[in-house]
Amino acid sequence: MNVTELLQFVDQVVQKQTGEHLDDLEKAILKGLWQGQTYNQIADESGYNSQNYIGDVSRKLFKTLSEQLGEDINKYNFCWTLERVINSPQFVGLVNTKINWCSNYPKPDKNQSHEEKSNNELFYHDLTIAPKITHFYGRERELQTLSHFLINQNARLISVLGLPGIGKTTLIKRFVDLNLQNFNIIIWKNIKLSDSLDSIIAEIFKAINSEFIQTENKLTQLFNLFRQQKCLIILDNIQELFTPGQFAGQYKPEHKDYKTFLTMITEIEHQSSLILISQEQCQEMICIDEELYPVKCLELQGLDNTDILKNQKLKDEESWSKLINLYEGNPVYLQDIANLIRNIFQGKTSEFISENNLLLTENMKSQLNELFNRVSSIEKQIILKMSKANEAISREDLKQALSLSSTDLINGLQSLNRRYLFTLIEREKTLFNLSPVFREYVKQLDIVNH
Repeated sequence: MNVTELLQFVDQVVQKQTGEHLDDLEKAILKGLWQGQTYNQIADESGYNSQNYIGDVSRKLFKTLSEQLGEDINKYNFCWTLERVINSPQFVGLVNTKINWCSNYPKPDKNQSHEEKSNNELFYHDLTIAPKITHFYGRERELQTLSHFLINQNARLISVLGLPGIGKTTLIKRFVDLNLQNFNIIIWKNIKLSDSLDSIIAEIFKAINSEFIQTENKLTQLFNLFRQQKCLIILDNIQELFTPGQFAGQYKPEHKDYKTFLTMITEIEHQSSLILISQEQCQEMICIDEELYPVKCLELQGLDNTDILKNQKLKDEESWSKLINLYEGNPVYLQDIANLIRNIFQGKTSEFISENNLLLTENMKSQLNELFNRVSSIEKQIILKMSKANEAISREDLKQALSLSSTDLINGLQSLNRRYLFTLIEREKTLFNLSPVFREYVKQLDIVNH
């Protein structure tokens, strides 16, 4: 089977599914992949500057083929999958010659649909527990920043930080979806589901069907893999490694091996990257000098994007910006409150705003309650005093109002800052201002307790 026959076959499949024929770029992508080219090479030959765009087009094409042929087709298996499909009785006679084994791709193991071994390279992507993204709003700049960190600078350790619901996990999943071709191995782990470092390392080796010896040198084996293959490992909900009731970033005793692991990530030479998704900073990221070590920190703020409300079909567009400001641009908060406005206010945003009340949904309260239960007793004293002030407050005023030593107050403020629970206002004196949503939660909590 030649390239022309391949294109004819795929064109018929796509036309049947979409009603449209392959365009020139789709043909160039199929031809390039069939010949063993990378997305970069295809982009160069096609006159496109972005390999990400080539990846986007190819994934849409593979999705169409998968739906029409009833196969899970991706960049790494499409050659062999099409070969098997075309040689099946269903398609006999559709092309002039029987397809031969594709010379540019070694035959994959039948039991490893997502893995390809070629020239001692592994291709394995395990995103089983990663979230499925239905909407992505306004994080293009952050995507570019991540791409610069990981693709251009080869940063080995990246922390993506921010409040619950701010979009950390969604951002990383979007980046991964757009950059599958840039990594041999991508594995997504959630600390809430698997928190032991030993078990995560064992699971990584088991997933890629590579021999793992249960000895004392587990990290040595892992870093050998990181040197041999370009890996991207995502660890979500890192805050679960830290002890509730203490200052931010303090490891539970059973998880102190992560400190060694994260330090080694930055100090040992390798070609892989680790992304940490967390609601609070870990000590390693605070202490390491970004100018000296390949580490980066990306802190997410709220979104100023009305598409969230537009997709929720809210009315009164002129009031949307007020609603966004009221809930600090937090995507999860906005989706919750938009649902409430649709159900109770018939979608009329202006009527909700006229209530002049920052309402907390049960989902918001649940998230904030989990966050509040993680802070230390010193932080709780500071939070309660700040919530009663109803405005930004200085460190001197807090010191006078609280029975805390200067050391405890400073450490408490620093820990709250690492949890993203207040903003700093630079004036003649630095002022600390609680997040409005969190302030309302604490007020309600204080009323209940009294």
